[in-house]
Amino acid sequence: MVKKTRRQIQNSGNHSNKTRITAALLVFVLIGSGIALVFTNSDSESNSNSEFSSNVIPTNCPKFDKSSPRTIDFLRPPPRCINSEKNYTAIFDTTEGQINVVLDTSLTPNTTNNFVVLANYGYYDDTLLFRLDPSIGIVQGGSPHTNDWSDPGPGYTISDEGGLFLPLSNGGVKGPFTYLPGQLIMARSSGLNSSGAQFFFSTSEEVSLLDSQGSYIVFGETDEQGLSVLQKIMSLYEEDENSPYGGGPTREILIRSVSIEIDNN
Repeated sequence: MVKKTRRQIQNSGNHSNKTRITAALLVFVLIGSGIALVFTNSDSESNSNSEFSSNVIPTNCPKFDKSSPRTIDFLRPPPRCINSEKNYTAIFDTTEGQINVVLDTSLTPNTTNNFVVLANYGYYDDTLLFRLDPSIGIVQGGSPHTNDWSDPGPGYTISDEGGLFLPLSNGGVKGPFTYLPGQLIMARSSGLNSSGAQFFFSTSEEVSLLDSQGSYIVFGETDEQGLSVLQKIMSLYEEDENSPYGGGPTREILIRSVSIEIDNN
């Protein structure tokens, strides 16, 4: 199986302290207790490359043709760039096949807007689906800096939405969502309003084990063809006691690009 070493994806140089202290967004779940475990990034050195813009304040919406410079670091959340009266589909071009996801602009417009903006900035392009977990039926990605769950994120977090979120005495959050195969869902750390960029797909009925938390925001759904691609990806899982995730894919699974299509009907 693939050795769990960090893939060297080129990224920006000299991140500011403000962006580097952002908590890593993840969905590592301790099933027995229902507690989401929090991992924070380390202040490690990053490789310099002029392809990326660093510490950009996204005061303007990126172009939908993705001609705006690729950007993976920001100082604050994006403005509203989508029209909630239109329909948006995220097209994931992966090395295992294409996954089309219809995004939810009614229940979760802010989460969808955030994902669309990041996708149009090229945030998710040439990144790995780095974690497979058949015990809870998820495939996780969205980490352009590190390609693992320690990724510092885009430099900000977004507000929870889609229902009532209640803080728990253990530091976690109880949310309103339930989970089915074929959904696109935001990863998060344990506190309120802690999602940023990492996401996961649900691939099997085991994802319902997350219902007891319900705090991972569902903001899209794929079709049968997309779900079959996700299940094919999950079939590549192999246990590995040396992996921080307990196992992983037998080969790298790359997201070549995420593009957004708009349906005006």
